[in-house]
Amino acid sequence: MDEYLTEREQIEVIKQWWRENRWFLLGGIAVAGLGYFGYYQYQAYRTARAEQAGDLYVRLQQTIEDDREGAEELLSQLRAEYADSAYTHQASLLMAKELLITDTARAAQELRQVVEESDDPGLAFIARLRLARVLAYQTNYAEALEVLDVEDPGQFAARMNEIKGDIHAAMGEIEAARAAYTQALTAPGSESVDRNFVQMKLNQLLEAPSTPETAEGA
Repeated sequence: MDEYLTEREQIEVIKQWWRENRWFLLGGIAVAGLGYFGYYQYQAYRTARAEQAGDLYVRLQQTIEDDREGAEELLSQLRAEYADSAYTHQASLLMAKELLITDTARAAQELRQVVEESDDPGLAFIARLRLARVLAYQTNYAEALEVLDVEDPGQFAARMNEIKGDIHAAMGEIEAARAAYTQALTAPGSESVDRNFVQMKLNQLLEAPSTPETAEGA
């Protein structure tokens, strides 16, 4: 503002500016207030939904062993009402665990759904590892290895390589199994595997012939 204006003139300039711009200013304040209110309401809505999904998951945990039918209904409700919730995917993992003995096909289906739908990379990778083990148990070795064909497994690399080693060993691919077990001992996340058990499996393979032809020669 011009320093040579009188005090009265300065006041008049301010009043004129206010008359010309007050609605823009008040409108901006109103929009900001509504935005804040909307954000708060959305966060409250998300929190409430998470709590509701969590309650259903806890109920499923409590009933799954004694009331499978009730647990199935709770899982269906989670999928229908909270499809994008981490609790829904955790419920699928829990259901798959219970089905491993009685229905491996359904267990694989539950795990595959978590792999494909979960927004949590860690949870999805855990489901991927379990799915590979279920497929290996079904002797679907090629599909199990395909599930484990991940470019960057991160901290799951050691566990992934241990499972790969188990699959290659079951297929009689001794060299590939040795390589996988060796990587499991050195890859990121190696502290999460049972190193003594992996080393024992590797030692057994080191004592085994590499190929059927070698075995015949011996």
